[in-house]
Amino acid sequence: MICVSIGHAHHEAMVAEHRSLAERGATLVELRLDYLEEAPDLSRLLEDRPTATIVTCRRQDDGGRWQFSAEQRLALLRAAIDHQVEYVDMEKDIAGQIPRSGKTRRIVSHHDFDETPDRLEEIHAEMCRLDPDIVKLVTMADTPSDMVRILKIVEASEVPTVGFCMGEFGLPSRILCGKYGAPFTYAAASSDRGVAPGQLSFDDMQKVYHFDDLDSETQVFGVLGDPIAHSMSPLIHNAAFRHEGLNAVYVPLRVPTDVFSETLDDYEWLRFQGYSVTIPHKQAVIAKADHCDEPVQDSGAANTLFRDESGDWQATNTDYQAALQSLQIGLQNLFGDPSLQGRRLLMLGAGGVARAIGMAVLREGADLTIANRTHSRAVALSEQLGCQLVPWEDRGAVEAEILVNCTAVGMSPNVERTPYEGDWLGEGMLVFDTIYNPESTLLLQQAGERGCQTINGVEMFVRQAARQFELFTRRSAPIELMRETVRRRISSGS
Repeated sequence: MICVSIGHAHHEAMVAEHRSLAERGATLVELRLDYLEEAPDLSRLLEDRPTATIVTCRRQDDGGRWQFSAEQRLALLRAAIDHQVEYVDMEKDIAGQIPRSGKTRRIVSHHDFDETPDRLEEIHAEMCRLDPDIVKLVTMADTPSDMVRILKIVEASEVPTVGFCMGEFGLPSRILCGKYGAPFTYAAASSDRGVAPGQLSFDDMQKVYHFDDLDSETQVFGVLGDPIAHSMSPLIHNAAFRHEGLNAVYVPLRVPTDVFSETLDDYEWLRFQGYSVTIPHKQAVIAKADHCDEPVQDSGAANTLFRDESGDWQATNTDYQAALQSLQIGLQNLFGDPSLQGRRLLMLGAGGVARAIGMAVLREGADLTIANRTHSRAVALSEQLGCQLVPWEDRGAVEAEILVNCTAVGMSPNVERTPYEGDWLGEGMLVFDTIYNPESTLLLQQAGERGCQTINGVEMFVRQAARQFELFTRRSAPIELMRETVRRRISSGS
């Protein structure tokens, strides 16, 4: 069950949004009375309420906005019980002052907006002794591993516990708590109306992550990166899981480089079955694999970690084959021949995607030259691949039949930028931009105007994700659905 939090300054707005959420399918709503700028009127808020309701009145010390007296707050919570509201949320220090009455269920809560404290288990045990129907334990995640600690408590607790971490490091726990036994999680009414750090929208919880369908048998997958908020991987993989009727969920995992190895060790408890891997972890993740395939060994980069049938971790690079397939489609359309043999190719960038593409095109016989804004990285990659390089400022002088952009120049929101000037483009070139948001970058727009054949990053992104899906699930990917899912999100601008 998803509890949607409502916080408004006026009663009319709170009542209207409650009704709107019920029409959108919400079955549980939290009324944050501390957001009201006027004294709360419970009759107006609770009479003819369209869903089950939690009444919450959070003090400023607990991350809320209550501006009236402590006595008024206690009286308000007691009055909510008299109105026979379904749930009342009370912090653990006042739980003893609010007696149980009628059918109203007691949520005893504790919030820490600064950290996930060392005495987490002790705090939970204290709340379990305060006659709760539900314990709510929410802390700020200082590291990605903090959510493991809190989810362990959720799973082991004899008292039903809503437990998760706030902040970007803790965001996955808002979803995964459903797998480990939380009776519900919390969501915002919309993406711009969160009442706590890292709170996901009701639509995302319902339509992307399908929280209500999670259970102890749900398989867990995720994408590792830093930053990670921009990633469309959760959208595309969860859509594919849903389409195929799989009991699985895929979550974004922000993991900094300095704690990468220990975080993946801690994530073993969460029983992840597979990871997509993006910047900056494509090299570091190899050390976590029991086995690496030939493209990973050759390129020194992996974008996929998955468990084989024996449970061992296998590393591969689906960028490799996806990029090659995308280029071959473009070559077939342009020249009537998909072969890269002898084709002059200029590649911009020297990161993990560039490494994979460089290895793929060289294996196919292309004549590769690379350029990168940081020259030392271009030197290192050219030496590793055994190809030519030019300084970044000389890239326009290279006579190339194929241009491949592996940089982030032109990615949303910086859509007015391009890594390659339009007047450097020659008619009849094949131009491939690995950026997938926007689908038509400035580079591709200018290439089209110059009469070039173009390939956008959506094709590569979808193909690499489809191959990951097949490795994760051992079944064919619904590639057309995945492609349309990405295009709809890009076109919506959300």
